[in-house]
Amino acid sequence: MHRTVLSYEGFDPAAEGLREALCTLGNGYVATRGAAPESAADGVHYPGTYLAGCYDRLISVVAGATVENEDLVNMPNWLPLRFRIPGQDWFTLDGTAVLDHRQDLDLRQGVLVRRTRFRDPVGRVLAVTQRRIVSMHDQHVAALETTFVAENWSGTLEVRASLDGRVTNSGVARYRDLDGRHLVPVGEGYDPGAGVAWLEVRTATSQVRVAQAAAVVVDLPERVTAGFEHRTGESAVRLWPELAEGVPLRVEKRVAVYTSRDPAIFEPLHAARRHAARIPPFDDLLAEQARSWERLWDRCALVVPGEPQRALDLYVFHLLQTLSVHTAHLDAGMPARGLHGEAYRGHVFWDELFVFPFLLLCLPRVARSLLMYRWRRLPRARTAAEDAGYRGAMYPWQSGSDGRDETQRLHLNPASGRWVEDHSHLQRHVGLAVAHDVWQYYQATGDMAFMHSYGVEMLVEIARFWCALATYDAAADRYDVRGVMGPDEYHDAYPDAARPGIDNNAYTNVMVTRVLGYALDGLDLLPETEREALCRRLGLHEQERELFEHVRRRMRVVFHGDGVISQFEGYERLAELDWAAYRARYGSVRRLDRILEAEGDSVHRYQVSKQADVLMLVYLLGEHGLRDALASLGYDLDRAALDRTVNYYLARTSHGSTLSAVVHAWVLARRDRRASWHFFREALDSDIADVQGGTTAEGVHLGAMAGSIDLVQRCYTGLELSGDVLRLAPRLPDELAELSFRLRYRGHRGIEVRCTHDSVRISVPRSRQPAITVALHGQERTLGPGQAWLWRAPADEPGEVPGGPGHADAPEPAGAAAPAADVAPAADVAPAVDVAPAADLEPAGTEPEAAATEPGPAPGPSAGPTEP
Repeated sequence: MHRTVLSYEGFDPAAEGLREALCTLGNGYVATRGAAPESAADGVHYPGTYLAGCYDRLISVVAGATVENEDLVNMPNWLPLRFRIPGQDWFTLDGTAVLDHRQDLDLRQGVLVRRTRFRDPVGRVLAVTQRRIVSMHDQHVAALETTFVAENWSGTLEVRASLDGRVTNSGVARYRDLDGRHLVPVGEGYDPGAGVAWLEVRTATSQVRVAQAAAVVVDLPERVTAGFEHRTGESAVRLWPELAEGVPLRVEKRVAVYTSRDPAIFEPLHAARRHAARIPPFDDLLAEQARSWERLWDRCALVVPGEPQRALDLYVFHLLQTLSVHTAHLDAGMPARGLHGEAYRGHVFWDELFVFPFLLLCLPRVARSLLMYRWRRLPRARTAAEDAGYRGAMYPWQSGSDGRDETQRLHLNPASGRWVEDHSHLQRHVGLAVAHDVWQYYQATGDMAFMHSYGVEMLVEIARFWCALATYDAAADRYDVRGVMGPDEYHDAYPDAARPGIDNNAYTNVMVTRVLGYALDGLDLLPETEREALCRRLGLHEQERELFEHVRRRMRVVFHGDGVISQFEGYERLAELDWAAYRARYGSVRRLDRILEAEGDSVHRYQVSKQADVLMLVYLLGEHGLRDALASLGYDLDRAALDRTVNYYLARTSHGSTLSAVVHAWVLARRDRRASWHFFREALDSDIADVQGGTTAEGVHLGAMAGSIDLVQRCYTGLELSGDVLRLAPRLPDELAELSFRLRYRGHRGIEVRCTHDSVRISVPRSRQPAITVALHGQERTLGPGQAWLWRAPADEPGEVPGGPGHADAPEPAGAAAPAADVAPAADVAPAVDVAPAADLEPAGTEPEAAATEPGPAPGPSAGPTEP
């Protein structure tokens, strides 16, 4: 693999938050922002550390209302390493003369390198080089190596390395009225025999105990005087090394992190102290780190020519740091903003809908673990539905520790300074995303064990909820869904309405019909005895299955008079916004909701959308899939009406979400390739260039990151996994001459795909897995292990780009196709990639991915794993 490095030259306080977020290091269990180790949370720096799935809740009084908020907790800061020449202030980037400063994030190895030269008030120059890792090999280990060089002097340096548990959640300015004091000190100390300082805290209300232990090691201990000090919530080792001019001195800080949520430990402090004493030297850790990342890149690398490669590599890197092989062993969902900051308070939304395609192609076992997070919270979703007066399962828009609805009821508008009522909990469509992910997981893996034990039950309970929420209009023989909120997020009520919510949101209603189909098809997957047992356990009678079918066929979708699909009932009667005037007045209009509220107006009054809503249907289902779905409801949507629909919403969308560019790039991929590329580049810039204006500093946008990757992997290649066939129908943008990647499918690891404008090569590595069926522009071949297929395009233009995750389009035939190359042994075309044993692909200390999690097509009945 090529080597990609994200580099920053110089120190820019205004950009430091963005740099810290993008230079975060993590391993799926723990992540730490890329703040300078000598810094503290001060408005410029924010050295946050987060553990996957570790939440705490506190009560605050905001605008006269009592608010209970659950946060992903900012854990004790393991980074602090301060240094000074005795008699002088501590060296800092903000308060000291900085001669040179450079930061390099090596994505190949997962190491952050920092090089800084400081000069003190009397002219002494100290060069500092630091290398930092959060181990992908050992999820409990992080390490910092610091090398000091006195350039023009000799003498004593003072170093203070600490573990700081006095931190709070204060990384997002608009949340600072909320109580962020989630950590309670338990104890701190030092083990002189092992040379390990330690700290223990607990979360305030969830009572999770967190322990850190650090071994601080100097390469020339005979030149060092050492001591230990502590205060409540902090444990520190102090060193006074003697520096000789020009002679490097290296200090290593090796840290172990455990919590009371971890399995197979006696208790976290004991585990952390024992582990820290045995952590190997930094160079050994770095070698293990490089090997672990090499295995991940071998699975997940995506290669394109030119400048987009850097952003794609960065986004793959951050996805893998949040959702790694370690995640598969945790009870944790996917925070929309990663483990990179505190935006959205670390909650889980629907963004996994955009991440699942990447996971299914590279790390299906991690995708399964995210579905298990939802499965374990199915009882809570049932309770939520029951409390609201419905059957089935109602998943919350925002989820955290236990699956209760964490969605805020008030939010602060920074443009006006006012706390505003918030009805975004009405985005019930999150359950549709969960069901869609279940079905796509099955399509990609054929994991019948999961479907038997978990998947079908989730589909049925989600389908039940939507049938209960829908109301029947007997006169029209149609079902309505009222009082909800669509993906648009601007419209949570009609203008001046007495109740919140809008009616018959097109995205919601059409996706309900799809989910009802998934539930019915899922039941049909089960052997008769298992299906009957599940129906008895759930009280699912034949009449209810008939209701599923009836709602599926008679759901209402509203259209404008010219055939445009209406975002919701009454949308076309809203006022038009003077876009030109608002752009002239404000420049960026991405957050029109905030602008209008600050003016005393309301976004509810206008035909505007924050992000794709109706067009999400084209993204998920494809054009053919959407038209077929509407046809099954008795609605005829011709190509011209679909064109008008796309153009109508393009003109009325402010793109106030990073996900919007992803969806529009996909929708336009076959309609307007230049515009599609424009939106792709915007999606690609979403975090690396912080296109939303300061939001990335609060946490990256994992959905947009994954969506950018997905545009290359699946949209522009026409890749689809459905019906036991791996389909490709490439139509690359003019700006992409070629691309290549590897994927996993039905137990095959390392299937290699290479596309150019006029050819496709797909090779299946040698293994003992059964052959797979591959379709290229409608031509099918069966490829066995060790075989490859080289396809060359005919003169005719390829068919349309299929839809997004789980689309229903079959690639259109390419016309009078030229004869494809015969299937040949992979080595005759290009050497096939050997499949390494599963255990070689996992970090030490984890179980290898079992083939049972992604078996071949339709295995027979089996008793899947059972959750305790």
